[in-house]
Amino acid sequence: MAKRPGFFHHLHPPHIPDREARWRYTFGLGGTAVYLFVILALTGALEVFYYIPSAAEANRSLQAMITLVPYGWLVRSLHYWAAQGLVVVSVLHLLRVVFTGAYKPPRRFNWLLGLSLLALLLLLNFTGYALRWDSDIAWALMVGTNLLRSIPLVGSGLYGMVVGGSEIGAATVARLYGWHLFGLMLPAFFFACWHIFRVRRDGGISRAKPRGAVIQRDELVRREAIGALSVSILLLVVALLFPPALGPAADFGHMPTEATAPWFFLWVQQLLRYGPPLLMGVVAPLALLAALALLPYAVDRRSEGAGVWFNREGRAAQWLAFLIMVFVLGLILWGTM
Repeated sequence: MAKRPGFFHHLHPPHIPDREARWRYTFGLGGTAVYLFVILALTGALEVFYYIPSAAEANRSLQAMITLVPYGWLVRSLHYWAAQGLVVVSVLHLLRVVFTGAYKPPRRFNWLLGLSLLALLLLLNFTGYALRWDSDIAWALMVGTNLLRSIPLVGSGLYGMVVGGSEIGAATVARLYGWHLFGLMLPAFFFACWHIFRVRRDGGISRAKPRGAVIQRDELVRREAIGALSVSILLLVVALLFPPALGPAADFGHMPTEATAPWFFLWVQQLLRYGPPLLMGVVAPLALLAALALLPYAVDRRSEGAGVWFNREGRAAQWLAFLIMVFVLGLILWGTM
């Protein structure tokens, strides 16, 4: 009698194409992103029990978590590096989707879902970074929230929603905490589930024509288990060797002499040196995001070439995505010098 598949197996399609299931086609980036998101959620849930969302206690509660709570330092380190890794893996996954034509019909809407999820992950990282409430976050939080205030008509309202008043103060940590857990994490979870659902709804992983051999879901689960174990080992090693720093509590009355931003927003910091805040800090990033969103709708609307690395039909889209990423990465590297 054949063994009936369990719940976890039922989350996978009965079979997927063998060629597109190979590591050298996907590099396991989509599955790795999902796994890192799960780790991020689990470690974040543990931190909730000890973190105190107030300007007076936020930094102190993290210091206590690191020094007094058994393995608290390890949980925080795993949470931090899972968040950094998720940004990197998500961007690489986006590039893989572009270079293999996986944004083409019928997957155009899922491309938009993926971009929306990436934007939410960046904001999640930023709010998590600010919740440390140490001296390193002061300039980033002040500049980032002031960018909201520069938006015509709605800027002041958005600023008040984020910081909890007319300026950064005692209510800001509670507001950021609420945004991190409910305003961003819950939508990110919803979009992630919707994104995964659409992969199956749109016919599974993008594939080249004609269709070739397939592998069964048992083999897919086995490969995923190996990948999850490998990611777990790598993440644990990095967390043990490079625990994230935590400085003294932020004091907005005595700002650090040098303005710094988290690495994933260093490119925005660099742009702000060359023009007005609204143009460089709001319009320019949104324009880049819009250019990526339009790839399957205005740059390459054909379905031919899906599932083929560097397909000829999608060269314009590939070059556009590549140049955008080089531009952003170049600004990030410039900001670290």
